[in-house]
Amino acid sequence: MTKEPISTLTRNDSLLSGVRVLEICQMVAGPFCSRLLADLGAEVIKIEPTGIGDAARRREPFLGGQPHPEQSGLFLCLNTGKKGITLDLTTVTGRKILGELAKTADILVQDNVPQRAMELGLAYGELSHINPSLIVVSVTPFGQTGAYRNYKAYHLNTFHSGSEGFLTPGWAKAEYAARPPLRAGRYVGDYESGISSAIATLAALFWQRISGSGQHVDISKQEGLIYLNQTDIFPYPMYGLVANRSTRIMSFGGIIECKDGYVQLGLYEEHQWHALVKLMGNPEWARQEKFQDFKSRAKHGAELNGLISEWMKDHTKQEIFHQGQASGVPVAPYNTTKEVVESKQLAAREFFVEIDHPVAGAFMYPTVPFRFSKSPHTSGLPAPCLGQHNYEIYSERLGYSEEDVTKLAEAGVI
Repeated sequence: MTKEPISTLTRNDSLLSGVRVLEICQMVAGPFCSRLLADLGAEVIKIEPTGIGDAARRREPFLGGQPHPEQSGLFLCLNTGKKGITLDLTTVTGRKILGELAKTADILVQDNVPQRAMELGLAYGELSHINPSLIVVSVTPFGQTGAYRNYKAYHLNTFHSGSEGFLTPGWAKAEYAARPPLRAGRYVGDYESGISSAIATLAALFWQRISGSGQHVDISKQEGLIYLNQTDIFPYPMYGLVANRSTRIMSFGGIIECKDGYVQLGLYEEHQWHALVKLMGNPEWARQEKFQDFKSRAKHGAELNGLISEWMKDHTKQEIFHQGQASGVPVAPYNTTKEVVESKQLAAREFFVEIDHPVAGAFMYPTVPFRFSKSPHTSGLPAPCLGQHNYEIYSERLGYSEEDVTKLAEAGVI
């Protein structure tokens, strides 16, 4: 069956208007992938396990610090713009209903390892038999092939499997080189995997619209992180060199404390150094012989950073940022979440919008980092409550009677 071009779109339609997505994912990577598709206008139906739902519902931060399945900040942000239903795929009836949903879907995003996916009826071969034009996106720790294909993993595991943890923290002070490997804050690696998954999904959708056929999109979180970090990887196959933190340490500059926080300072070229000296009022110490060339400044980096910090501690982040940029000094502030949310720049671009959730209430949510001149992006639907759209999807879309829906719920299928 060939997908016909959508010729009835208007300027009021989003880019993915008419595209239907099923999401069977937990936590971050898969849900972020489908959240991006929802932001582009696709209809995303999130399918959660009955009773417990997505594991993200049980992750902090919680409103008021009290755990609640409808008040997890992580879940609320990752699932805005989606509809939500519950379905037990461990049952024969649940898998049958999934097949009915898959018949009219364009994309199915799932994050179960191959063995588990087969047990739940999510294997591509089975789904493509039901709907040959369906795109199945599998977002797993190590992909669909290889010795690790059925390994489960947390973000901690996949992040370090790509070697980035071995190099973190970097681009900072020399004393950080002796610290043990660190995972990046929160779920950075999983968000990256979500972005990679969304890009691959859009490419497969483009092909589907041309050819009429679906395909299996195999995402390895490990490989996504290596791809992102490839500039630190390639020295080994090329030269036999293993990257370490010492190659990422800034001998001077880097993270510098100031009056109300920290800034990141780059002094890679001579003109940048001279611009900083001028900005600081040409202090006498800057004329010392040991600070007259890059090599010597690097040798005395710790002392130099201390002198720079003494000046910076009399100035705020914003003063240093704006004056530095105007003077040709590459410097930027480390912003707190409060400063980001209250940013005039982001307010001007309407990056944060208020979304009212029926349980959690109204809060400001981040939207998307892109704008289109002829197509709106969508942001407004709150994350679904557990099973919120069961009746709409099962009765109005699949044709189950109210009595059937009630019986499915009583049996624990939905």
